Amino acid sequence: MTQHLAGIRSLMVATKRIRNHCLCSGKETGSAVIFVHGNLSAATFFEETMLTMPAEYWCIAPDLRGYGDTEDLPIDARRGVLDLVDDLEALFNTLGISSAHLVGWSAGAGVIMQFALEHVQLVESLCLIAPVSPFGFGGSYDNSGIPTTSDYAGSGAGTVNTDVVEQIRLGNTHSSPATAPRQLLREYFVNSPAQFPREDLLVAAMLKQKLGDQRYPGDHLVSKHPPYVAPGKWGPINALSPKYFNASTLVELPDKPPVLWLRGDADRVISDHSFFDLATILRQQALLEHGLSVADSIRSQPMVSQMREVLLRYQQNGGQFEEVVMENVGHSPFLEEPDVFLRHFIQFLSASEAPPGSDSNTLDTER
Repeated sequence: MTQHLAGIRSLMVATKRIRNHCLCSGKETGSAVIFVHGNLSAATFFEETMLTMPAEYWCIAPDLRGYGDTEDLPIDARRGVLDLVDDLEALFNTLGISSAHLVGWSAGAGVIMQFALEHVQLVESLCLIAPVSPFGFGGSYDNSGIPTTSDYAGSGAGTVNTDVVEQIRLGNTHSSPATAPRQLLREYFVNSPAQFPREDLLVAAMLKQKLGDQRYPGDHLVSKHPPYVAPGKWGPINALSPKYFNASTLVELPDKPPVLWLRGDADRVISDHSFFDLATILRQQALLEHGLSVADSIRSQPMVSQMREVLLRYQQNGGQFEEVVMENVGHSPFLEEPDVFLRHFIQFLSASEAPPGSDSNTLDTER
């Protein structure tokens, strides 16, 4: 049985859609805060954060479909992340949650952005931690998310390193090779190579990632355009291809929940030159082999700039957002600098819940 920190409750919640495993803390009478994890992770990554939350919050972290201990069902990527959104909405209904503050990390931020588009009446606020771009991951350029090719080449399941998938399939708990989950956790989830107090349990959670053409990473198509792979129809990585996912219409919501965008300035996963964007890798290769003239024709996805562009439009259309950039922090601010993260997050929640017109209801934008 998986070990959890004292104060964390493990629940299997049978909704109308799926048997959803959740970790919970706090009193059920408190304001609900839902924590949504990203790829190669699970709810257990949020345990320390949940336990340090003030007593007035009821914290819930579900394992998404395809992750952790939740029932293993496929993800239809042609719906974008709507399978995950519908699962979350069913969880709200089963637990009797009328509204909640939503926290999304990496790919999980894409889920909560889409959730707000579908069910804004259920959303008190959005906290986006190192978020995937509102235009998905890969296959676009320019701050407005223009597709790089007609078939969205460079996005979807075909971009995932097959060695990573194989290490998960083998259940590798060691720190080698470089594609082993433990080494990915140490090298890419954070800025500076690090080990975690519960590292064995975090690695075990990563190894629960469900694999296959309808799971992680999903199926893919051959493209005539570099890098010669295009998104298929199944799995979480295809679900975040710009072919199927676009949350930029948040700017059009008539009712706009306040947004906290919190990221590290040394994030190598989500950046304007992500190490996991194949366009970045192709550009580096072209620069070495052919020079700047060829390299300049290959455009990385400006993920951070796209997020900022959408949130600035969100603000111009009457919404509020705050950008917090944490120095020398990578892809997991809440793990790397938990005290700093919690200070900003609690301040944000307090401002979000303040009565209209009070001084604490204003969110200042930090850039």
